[in-house]
Amino acid sequence: MSSGPDLVDLARRLRDAEAARQPISRLTEGAPGLTVAEAYEIQRLNAEARITAGEVIRGHKIGLTARVMQIKFKVDEPDYGHLFDTMFVKEGDVLDLSWLIDPQIEVEPAFILGRPLKGLGVTRNEVLAATDWIVPAFEVIDSRIRDWDIRLQDTVADNGSSARVVLGRVRKRPAELRLADLNTALVLDDEAVETGSTSAILGHPAEGIAWLANALGRHGVGLNAGQILLPGTATRSHRIAGCKTARAEIEDLGTVTLNFTGEPTVTP
Repeated sequence: MSSGPDLVDLARRLRDAEAARQPISRLTEGAPGLTVAEAYEIQRLNAEARITAGEVIRGHKIGLTARVMQIKFKVDEPDYGHLFDTMFVKEGDVLDLSWLIDPQIEVEPAFILGRPLKGLGVTRNEVLAATDWIVPAFEVIDSRIRDWDIRLQDTVADNGSSARVVLGRVRKRPAELRLADLNTALVLDDEAVETGSTSAILGHPAEGIAWLANALGRHGVGLNAGQILLPGTATRSHRIAGCKTARAEIEDLGTVTLNFTGEPTVTP
């Protein structure tokens, strides 16, 4: 009987790729039988390694919330990754892209929890009741896999392709917003390059958070007060190599800005 993939070795390959800022071939190329459950175990192993190194979990991100992306990856539900304190960049600060491989940027309404959430059976309304604030946010995603040539298992193992998070200074209560359908825009170097709506996030961003709470709840894990949760992107992601500035605009919520310096490993 053949043994399964070496999850410890695959986790190490991803860590080494991130540290060296050099992409690797997709994990599913060398381990075609890798399952989604095994990919989440790889993610967990690397999360433990980061915690051992002193990093702190500040929240989670959710991916594959848009139906078009679920069709692309042949799945019927999202995926998730961990957000660590080292990933957060202050609004208006300069992000050095030379620390990243092939980054892209997304616009999201971030949720900041005021009280814990734990599945099973968490609903959208329970998410909204547990949320203190909604803030405009950037998620900078990056793949340790060469050319973003990924399957679902690859991005799950790679912590949902997470890299950096920027939270805006403005914040509003959930009840102040029409969260189900807020227009959004991504502006790079003063040019509007993407527009979208929060309706693209499972029909309502809080549905993404409810899915996350229930997915984690199946493993006995809850979401804690104060955690920052990214429900999924309201726009298509956009590469940022060569860019100097970014601004996200979310209707009725506000804006968030970020400046860039340096060049990533992969450039146009």
